[in-house]
Amino acid sequence: MTEADPRTARRAPEVLDDFQLAERNPHFRVDLERIRFSPYFARLSAVTQVISQSGAGLAVHNRLTHSVKVAAVARAIAMHLHRDTGPVGQLVEELGGCDPVVVQAAASAHDVGHPPFGHLGERALDRLARDRFRLQEGFEGNAQTYRILTRLDEHDVSGVGLNLTSAVRAAVLKYPWRRGEGGSRRGATSHKFSMYVIDAADARAARDAYPTIAAGQQTLECSVMDIADDIAYSLHDLDDFYRAGLLNQGTIAGEFREWRRNLAELRALDTLTLQSRSRAPGYSLEILWRRLAERDPWIADAEAFDNAVARVTEEVIEGLLTVPFDGSLSADRALARFTGDWIRHLQSSVEVHREPAERSGHVMLDRTAWHEVAVLKFLHERFILDRPDLAVYQRGQASLLERLVDGFTEWLDDAHDVRRAPRRMIELVDLATHDYLAVAREHPEALPDIDERELRRRAAGRGVIDYVGALTDAQAAHLDALLAGHTERLWDAGQGL
Repeated sequence: MTEADPRTARRAPEVLDDFQLAERNPHFRVDLERIRFSPYFARLSAVTQVISQSGAGLAVHNRLTHSVKVAAVARAIAMHLHRDTGPVGQLVEELGGCDPVVVQAAASAHDVGHPPFGHLGERALDRLARDRFRLQEGFEGNAQTYRILTRLDEHDVSGVGLNLTSAVRAAVLKYPWRRGEGGSRRGATSHKFSMYVIDAADARAARDAYPTIAAGQQTLECSVMDIADDIAYSLHDLDDFYRAGLLNQGTIAGEFREWRRNLAELRALDTLTLQSRSRAPGYSLEILWRRLAERDPWIADAEAFDNAVARVTEEVIEGLLTVPFDGSLSADRALARFTGDWIRHLQSSVEVHREPAERSGHVMLDRTAWHEVAVLKFLHERFILDRPDLAVYQRGQASLLERLVDGFTEWLDDAHDVRRAPRRMIELVDLATHDYLAVAREHPEALPDIDERELRRRAAGRGVIDYVGALTDAQAAHLDALLAGHTERLWDAGQGL
């Protein structure tokens, strides 16, 4: 931290307690509060995590409750690393430090870029951005998070977003590259990225505060946030689906039982055959193992996977799921114990590596815990996300977003009525236009062979996507009805037009 420019602050140079951390790094605490007071953060309470609250009751997590829990898990890990005075602590210091307040801020902010309707909305807006506006970068929730924090949301200074420190900005760069540039670390087929071309210069400036972290590698604080996100996602979604009665114990037990019973036969099949029979018990679990072994050979291990399956079988399938959730206090206590024990186990499984593998951060779960998280995620990916009834509902949500994007685009193109378009959308289009023209002027190699007219068209598309992506689930549904003329409820509060 320097007197000349305190907002470039990176980390604390010595081990401090909670009070001293806040006093030594007041700018990090300011960052955390700016994020927590942001309307983009508040809207997460009305954005789907996996399944809608309206369809499964208030017990279901939304993006806000998920973010709060990620922050809690991340802080516990960061405090452990920050207080370590041995070799691990020394390595943490050499790699740029792990400030718990920075980790909390990044964890709180990590999902602010998620659009309406969860990951379904993310995929729909990505397709629309590329198909409608020829935006090759499309839409990505992580990149949108960075754009919101550094450009779209504002605190008191125009043009710098929330004006966050380099430490926090770098800590939210979970995939620190642009689309298509992550092959050296996450694999050539990775579609994840954390910055659009118009935000890349700011991201590079944030990363400059960490000269010991290699290009394409997360900072330690970002790695801790990433791990905490995995832990929370794997357990709190399981919590949701168990409470809602959506996890059929018999069906899940059959999948795991048949995989173990027919393991030799399954291992002898080629992947295409496995995929063609994926609805049969045991086949999907073997597909999971093949995927892990192919994408992450640096850590995937058949024995560790087998042990993870055994532990999940014992504690989840033959333990938790054998007693249906009945809403009683005893059921709440049992679920809290189950979740708490798993979180403590996974938090204690964190390792720090000086030279991590290509698809890993400096901070990572050990081999055993890494496989356990993969198997826990499999439970809801296979038995919830693949449900045909959910797929029908999600296709309807995708169509809703398409109508919004097309409707607002047509409005922008209507010379006679564009002046009455939502003011915030017009401002976002103007902002994106300014940003694209600046990149074309200062870094023309980043936008080759695009004339100004085409550039303005793409900028308009980015502005429309920025606007629709910032809606809540309810706002998206309400605006869809308004644009279609299917409602007379014109004056609903909170629409933010």
